[in-house]
Amino acid sequence: MSVHAALRDAVLLVAVAPLTYYVFSSIAAWRFFSRERSRKLPGFTPPISILKAVRGVDFATFENYASFCRQNYPQYEILFALNDAEDAAAPVIRRLMQEFPACDIRLLVDAEHLGENRKVNKLGRMAQEARYEILAFSDGDVRVGPNYLREIAAPFAPVGEGPSDTTGAVTSFYAGVAEKNLGAELEATGAASDFFAGVLMADWMEGMHFALGASIATTKTWLAKIGGFAAIADMLADDYELGRRIAAAGGTVRLSREIVWTMYPAQTLRGFWEHQLRWARTVRLCRPLSYAGLIFTHGLPWALLAFFLAPGRGLGAAYLGAYLLLRLVMAWVVGVWGVRDETVRRKIWLVPLRDAVNFVVWLASLVGDRIVWGGVAYTVDRQGRMVPVAGRERAAVAVR
Repeated sequence: MSVHAALRDAVLLVAVAPLTYYVFSSIAAWRFFSRERSRKLPGFTPPISILKAVRGVDFATFENYASFCRQNYPQYEILFALNDAEDAAAPVIRRLMQEFPACDIRLLVDAEHLGENRKVNKLGRMAQEARYEILAFSDGDVRVGPNYLREIAAPFAPVGEGPSDTTGAVTSFYAGVAEKNLGAELEATGAASDFFAGVLMADWMEGMHFALGASIATTKTWLAKIGGFAAIADMLADDYELGRRIAAAGGTVRLSREIVWTMYPAQTLRGFWEHQLRWARTVRLCRPLSYAGLIFTHGLPWALLAFFLAPGRGLGAAYLGAYLLLRLVMAWVVGVWGVRDETVRRKIWLVPLRDAVNFVVWLASLVGDRIVWGGVAYTVDRQGRMVPVAGRERAAVAVR
């Protein structure tokens, strides 16, 4: 066999891997959501403290905040934390207090500097001020349904005669609410149709050893076991680290069937690229081996290679057809039927374009350790800690 023929056969063989992945991801979604939607909620409603570390506003800020005030739940409080009293979110929170006087809402300004992750600094301040044992925290651009607290409290329900001490954290999928902007719609489509497929596969094959930042619930007891928010205050992927450390400490991280919504605002091409690259490098730095293995889940480039290298046009076309069919089926089962993401339902035709962009981002993210977050440039070390670029440069000058 010639070298060319051997290379061709190797590519044709490897090109089957992402197709197989699409099939098993669809099965994982069907398995998870079918099981969870048949489960009945226990009558377990302990008081909960909702922690909202916020900064700035977007196109739906008030409605997002208000959704937490409309909970079908007997007792809870909402704590908001800002870095600056002049933040644009402050008047929105005051309006919320006026329109929902029966809701226990507090606004905190400033937080102790625990590390470079300003969101985690604010979460640390709120955790100290929180009255209740169960803590639910979510990003500022998240919207929830009226049964959100009942759903995330359920996994903490007592088992037998004593309290459950195995559930360490509960985390949620998020559907996208995207503005009419290509970058926003590509991000929403990618999260719901691709990223969550990987999450479901991880849950099926090895269990959850991480959490998703849009919504996480845990307890003060479990936070204390991992050293509190101070232990992850320099981490870029604070949500991942929280789940990983709780799992390492013996806690179970559970996926909730309750879907929350997150906002995808319109963005420039540069903003879209920086956000995608930051997210990709975050995943690479957290799970380097798994991230390298993603090469076998990128169906589009492998299908194109197979198309051009296949010995016959019919076989090459079959690879492309199988990619389109199985990829769109996975997008539908995971993103539309499972996560119920309206952007994927309406714009499922964007999936191949998103896959092409995502492959370019994946390649670019394999090198470099610099990210931009909140207008500040950071480098990320091998432990996932953020170091401000300006601070590093000043230190280098001082050494010289």
